[in-house]
Formats: sequence, C-alpha cells, structure tokens
Amino acid sequence: MQFSPVDLFVLNTARGPLASMHALDVMWVSFYSIGAMLVSVLILSATRKWIKNAFVSFFVKMFAFLLFLVGSFLMVLVVFTWPS
Repeated sequence: MQFSPVDLFVLNTARGPLASMHALDVMWVSFYSIGAMLVSVLILSATRKWIKNAFVSFFVKMFAFLLFLVGSFLMVLVVFTWPS
C-alpha cells in the first residue's frame, strides 16, 4: 500500500457520536455546553442567595441540575468526537 507524503499530515476522520457534523458545528456544541454549565451554576448561586421558599428553591435547583447534566453530556459527546 503506497502512501503519498501528504498523507503524513492528514488527521484521521473524527470518530464519535457527532462525527457526521462539521468540525465548526462541534465547536458550537462545545460552546453551548459550556454556556449551559455556566448558566446552571449562576442559577444555583442565585437560588441559594435570593429564594427562601424551600418548595420553589427545590424546583429551581433541580432545573439547574438538569441543565448541568445536559451541558456535561454534550461536552462528553464533543470529547468523544475529537479527531484521533
């Protein structure tokens, strides 16, 4: 099997759940996941500071936790799509 000199500089194709997406689209997914995690931390901090009702506080904290889980899951997908 013959290889051209250019093949030495070409990365393998991305393998992972987001492999069918363009690399810049995967970059945007990573930005969205970072934003989701940041927003969830801000919501959690605001909840601890300003919401005193335990019932409302529980639901707002659960929303922040679910938002953090979604952001973390998206970041795991981005990491597994990293070109090898």
